[in-house]
Amino acid sequence: MSDKSSPRPQVPAADQTLRILSFLAGQRGPVAAGTIAATLGIPRSSVYHLLGALVEHGFVVHLPAERRFGLGPAAFELAGGYARQEPLARLGRPLVAALADRVGESAHLAVMTGRDVLYIVEERAPRRPALVSDVGVRLPAHLTATGRAMLAAMPRAQVRALYPDAGAFADRTGRGPGRPGELRDVLREVRARGYAVEDGEVSLGLRSVGVAVTDHAGWPAAAVAVTWPDDAAVSADDLVPAVAEAAASLGRRIGRR
Repeated sequence: MSDKSSPRPQVPAADQTLRILSFLAGQRGPVAAGTIAATLGIPRSSVYHLLGALVEHGFVVHLPAERRFGLGPAAFELAGGYARQEPLARLGRPLVAALADRVGESAHLAVMTGRDVLYIVEERAPRRPALVSDVGVRLPAHLTATGRAMLAAMPRAQVRALYPDAGAFADRTGRGPGRPGELRDVLREVRARGYAVEDGEVSLGLRSVGVAVTDHAGWPAAAVAVTWPDDAAVSADDLVPAVAEAAASLGRRIGRR
C-alpha cells in the first residue's frame, strides 16, 4: 500500500513544459518568450531551452520575424486524439443529428489536426449521396468548409505557420487555394461573412457551409457544417442560420463563456 503522506515526486522540467503549453493554448496568438517567462515565473533561460525542445518535436512553432512562439502541428494532433476519445463527439452528435433533420441535408462535425480536418460526427440525410467526410476521415483543411471556418478563427500568424508556402497545399478537384495569398483571400471572406463555404473543392457536385465552434478563449475547437448537392433547391444563405445555431449551442456545451 502506498504511503499517502509521502511527498509527490518533483519533475520541474515536465511541470514547466506543461505550463508553457497550457499558457500558449489559452492565447489568441503567438507570444514572445519573455512574456511566457514573466507570466509563468520561469527563468528566461529555461523558457528558451524548453521552447527549443518543443519546436524540435513540433509542439511549438517559432516565428522568427515576430520573435514569437505559438502552438505547432503536434499540439493539434493531441487535440485530434482528445476528439477521437469521444467527448466532443458525444456532445456534438445530438446537435448535428438535429441539424440534419432540420435542414434535410447531411451534416457533420470536424476538428483540426495539423493541416487536415478530422471528421468525428457524420449524419447523412435521407436520400442524399454518401459523402467522403465519414467519421475518421481526414481532408485538407483549406479545401473544406469546416477547415476554412476554423482557420479563419485562428490567429493569422498561426495560419502562416501551417501554410508557409505552396508546398503545404493539397489538391483534390483542381479547385481551391493553392498558395498562401489565395488562402488569405478566402479566409478574409470567411471572416467578413461569419461562415465558410466550399463549392466542389472536395467533391465535384457538392457544396458545404461551415461555422466554427469556439471555446472560452475564442479558439476554434471544432466546426459544424452542412453539405448538399449543387442541384438542390437550397443555398448557403438558407442554411447558415441553422448551422450557426448548432455551432453556438456546441460552444456553450464545451464551456464557452
